[in-house]
Amino acid sequence: MNEGIQARPLSAQTIAAIDHAVRSAQRTWRAPAVSVGIVRDGALVHSLHVGSARLDPSTAATDDTHFLMGSVTKTFTGLVVMMLRDEGRLDLDDPLERHLPGIAHGRLTIRGLLAHLSGLQREPVGNIWDSLQGPDTEQLMAGLPAAEEVLAHGELFHYSNLAYILLAQLVERITGRPWEEVVTERVCRPLGMTRTGLTPRSDRMLGYAVHPFAGTATEEPLFDLRATAPLGGLWSTIADLARYSTVLTNPDQGLLRPETLDQMCRPLVMIDQQAWTVGYGLSWGMVRRGNRVYVGHAGAMPGYLTGVRASRADRLAAIAVANTSAGAAPIVLAADLLDLVLDAEPTAPAVWVPEQGATIDPLVAEVLGLWWSEGEALVFTVRDGQLWCTLPGEPAFTETRFALDGSGGFRAIHGRECGERLQLQRDASGRLTRMTFATYAVTREPTSFGDLAGS
Repeated sequence: MNEGIQARPLSAQTIAAIDHAVRSAQRTWRAPAVSVGIVRDGALVHSLHVGSARLDPSTAATDDTHFLMGSVTKTFTGLVVMMLRDEGRLDLDDPLERHLPGIAHGRLTIRGLLAHLSGLQREPVGNIWDSLQGPDTEQLMAGLPAAEEVLAHGELFHYSNLAYILLAQLVERITGRPWEEVVTERVCRPLGMTRTGLTPRSDRMLGYAVHPFAGTATEEPLFDLRATAPLGGLWSTIADLARYSTVLTNPDQGLLRPETLDQMCRPLVMIDQQAWTVGYGLSWGMVRRGNRVYVGHAGAMPGYLTGVRASRADRLAAIAVANTSAGAAPIVLAADLLDLVLDAEPTAPAVWVPEQGATIDPLVAEVLGLWWSEGEALVFTVRDGQLWCTLPGEPAFTETRFALDGSGGFRAIHGRECGERLQLQRDASGRLTRMTFATYAVTREPTSFGDLAGS
């Protein structure tokens, strides 16, 4: 899955703890089966399948057993949309009608649809969860004018399956090809995901409804999704989703520009408005656990619950699936497993090596050292060949990374005041005497606003 990097195996103690947690979850949830995979450094380093993928006769799951991933499907659409954005074929702030002329709710933006900030009602028109029969494209579009905008655009997080169905229509219009075909070509094939698609295999994991009191399990019917398939219709396997998780944990996987993935994984809205621990970005969700932030997505369809979580900085991901309609929380289990691994085997910091002095740009070298702005100290240093500015004693999020902007100065490309310019000012001899950052004076000595005004 990831050439050139040797994946670190898990210790026997960590594997034993994972197995105990998974077996406990399967029993507590009373799910016929629970399958998990742990991916580190781009490789599936451990998997476990507890219980029965099929009850009669009892059949165990494997890494290649098909299951319905549910709303994890939405992230595939998100990736394709961002690829099209990077190719200049759309802008995130485009209204939908720019690409789908005459469509109902056409003023809603692509960004709002991706982030569940469109305000669009949750489901397509019609009680599809009663009938388990989705509309075809013609029926979908015919019913769209009756769909409500239940909230103002951008007001609150409001999960909308309909939003992602419309994004898939957008993908089809721009590419001129069926949504599944585009997802397969642009996402699945490059990652080697040969068992992921809309068609379930004959030996698939069966989905069940487990009675909450009797404990009996009844097989759930398959949902004929048709045009609504992008809401959650992709089938996959533990092995394939392990490959897929490398999109999050390997910035060099070649599918997306690293900065595009960073943009997708930044929270645009907090889902839990009080605790501020669960957020959502551009098709990816994120959860904060202490000082750790995990990115991923949950999925739910009749008979199947799925969870994918990744710690991007640790190149670690967990996938969990249960073949039950309710009562299980694979997305929580996936995060629990990340905690378990990182508590037992924390990621070692990268080895520091001296910077190569000969490769440091002369303009960068001029800026290095202690400066002052607004009465606060600013320290400019080189880290991994790039110019950084830190505020001593302040948290890491206040750090700024700069790049040369071609005008004899710099522009902030990460962190505090991202996007703003750092401009250099010189005396008659050409010596650097002061700078401005986002128009604020930056001086070599502490300088008050009064002194600046009088100078």
